[in-house]
Amino acid sequence: MTLSIYDQQLDQNEANHAPLTPLSFIERTAEIYPDRTAIIYGDLRRTWGETYARCRQLASSLQKAGIGKNDTVAVMLPNTPPMVEAHFGIPMAGAVLNTLNTRLDPETIAFMLDHGEARVLIVDPEFAPIVAKALPLRKLTTPLLVIDVVDELYGAASQAIGTQTYEEFLAKGDARFAWQLPGNEWDAIALNYTSGTTGNPKGVVYHHRGATINAISNVLEWDMPKHAVYLWTLPMFHCNGWCFPWTVAARAAVNVCLRRVDAQAIFDAIRDHGVTHYCGAPIVQSLLVNAPAAMKEGVPAGVKSMVAGRRHPPR
Repeated sequence: MTLSIYDQQLDQNEANHAPLTPLSFIERTAEIYPDRTAIIYGDLRRTWGETYARCRQLASSLQKAGIGKNDTVAVMLPNTPPMVEAHFGIPMAGAVLNTLNTRLDPETIAFMLDHGEARVLIVDPEFAPIVAKALPLRKLTTPLLVIDVVDELYGAASQAIGTQTYEEFLAKGDARFAWQLPGNEWDAIALNYTSGTTGNPKGVVYHHRGATINAISNVLEWDMPKHAVYLWTLPMFHCNGWCFPWTVAARAAVNVCLRRVDAQAIFDAIRDHGVTHYCGAPIVQSLLVNAPAAMKEGVPAGVKSMVAGRRHPPR
């Protein structure tokens, strides 16, 4: 077989190829738009420059704790800033992000921690009681580093189950950490589980390439402009928020974080922050459509919603 001229001396190298990864989105946005708002959460405001630095700190701290390629880091978090940071900082360390469904029971959480072979678990105070019940149910005896998030908007934690707080852990890291691109764009970036309604949960793995392409497809499907204002009503634990944590970074947009879905809070956020986009299941849309008219006063027209759910059965 004779090789074509296009099959000769044109192999991949550093000059002509880089693996696709959504981590490059935050790097670019932080370099070009470092002072633009990245996160709004209650009274908290963080820029893309600050957010990128915190993600690098998280990656650095994880590596100092012995976490590296293909190690699983699980998180039990609502739609708060640490959840946004987890989508970048954990894979920057070469690790795999496992977002746990916050609605599941301790037995199911324990199964997922074991099955995914989690090395680290980051926990929001709201879910500490569930995790405290899940930890003794684990069958694996390998050590699990548990880290407590402290959230003033939630209030005092009912119990501390970790060895340190999230901010203490972050403080150990280097904000200028020189993270590396994945060696292969097929490397795992995230592990997600089904809810286990017909047995044990089933694990699904995203690779860097797939996460990148899905994040870009969100932009194309919505014609999403730069500096959009995205409201987190869709759980980030659900299919990594349909890859929107990475989409928002790609568009140098704003993450408006909400701890829980609440009609009043959603309408207030839309008015106060100029929300342009949000996602959610049909039940979320129904909640907003059927809210009292007074609650909707002053909400601007043109807010875009992406709604997804199972199809209706044929009639």
